[in-house]
Amino acid sequence: MEIDRLRTTQRVIIIGSPGAGKSTLARALARTLNLPLFHLDQLKWQPGWVELPDEQFRQRLGNVVAGDRWLIDGNYGGSLSIRLARADLVIWLDFPTWLCLFRAVRRILTYRGTTRPDMTPGCPERFDLDFLVYIGRFRAHGRGRLLSGLAGYRGTVLQLTKARQVARLLAGGPVD
Repeated sequence: MEIDRLRTTQRVIIIGSPGAGKSTLARALARTLNLPLFHLDQLKWQPGWVELPDEQFRQRLGNVVAGDRWLIDGNYGGSLSIRLARADLVIWLDFPTWLCLFRAVRRILTYRGTTRPDMTPGCPERFDLDFLVYIGRFRAHGRGRLLSGLAGYRGTVLQLTKARQVARLLAGGPVD
């Protein structure tokens, strides 16, 4: 898929393992495509790492996907069907575990004690061993849930398995 074809896309989802670079790609692509950007982490979390109750989260997400134009990054598998019902395109960052772990650790070190741009203010980045274990097990567990969630989706799924494919996409060239 080339950037010119992407420019006609109005509703985009970016999914993949934590640490894959979903939010980084989302920021760049939202600028390129001039789409409003929504991070699921910002919709789900309140200051102090307080999780929004599921019903309120789904309501917030429903308000976003009701719009004509958007780009949403994040997983939260229980909400995937809500996003897929209106999405034109799913970009799936299906990267190796080692790369996702490396990027997650780099993010922790970069933002430690501060709030990263794709998170709710008041939720400072912190080291979380359980989160790193989750990333380590994502290909064995979370990936299958994503595949199941995508079953029956009739739009386009752009599966990127190498970082250079993301660079090519952003440079306007083909990713295959």
